[in-house]
Amino acid sequence: MFRWLNAPANWCGLLAATGVLVLKALGLLAGLGLGVAALGYAGGLVVGALWWGWPSFKEAEWEALQFKDEGDAREAMGRALSGVRRLTEHNPGNRIPGALATRIQNLCGKLEGLLDQWERSKGQLPLQESFHARHIAISYLPDALNTYLSIPPQFATKKLLSNGMTAQATFEGVLTELEAKVEQLGDDLAGQDAQAFLRHSEFLKQKFGAKHP
Repeated sequence: MFRWLNAPANWCGLLAATGVLVLKALGLLAGLGLGVAALGYAGGLVVGALWWGWPSFKEAEWEALQFKDEGDAREAMGRALSGVRRLTEHNPGNRIPGALATRIQNLCGKLEGLLDQWERSKGQLPLQESFHARHIAISYLPDALNTYLSIPPQFATKKLLSNGMTAQATFEGVLTELEAKVEQLGDDLAGQDAQAFLRHSEFLKQKFGAKHP
């Protein structure tokens, strides 16, 4: 119900109905009953719907992109990444340009690769870095996508925000930051694994290396 009440088309209808009631109160519509306000609302609703789209009781698809960080980390991160992928592929209202959709999909792939690397790694991420890894997939990326999709496409691509960039450019900047963080986390794990491999190689060399008489 709140979704309908807060829709631009509904407000357009309410404004039209209010205007009709004001005219009625001023005596300019003396021959018409109060039912004309309903006609005014209907007319305003239609005009608003043609401009902004019909109100809906259904939850917007991007608003359903909400995930909880609970239970097994891989399952929680996997659910979130799957949801981001599906939403990006569906691309409601064609709000996500092709190049941007590709970057989102690639970031999901990198996060899935980080998960795989994390599971087979001999090293460990510090507690704070582990927190970042989980939340990039479960909240940071979905929340950024949700917020971006809530902005009308004409505004997102043309209007400058207080940072001097459009919403689309700002979102691209967020993706760049997340991509860099995921790469850094992967490098941290790879560095630990490389050190573990080096220690193991030195042990084997000492144990089975050529012995001098």
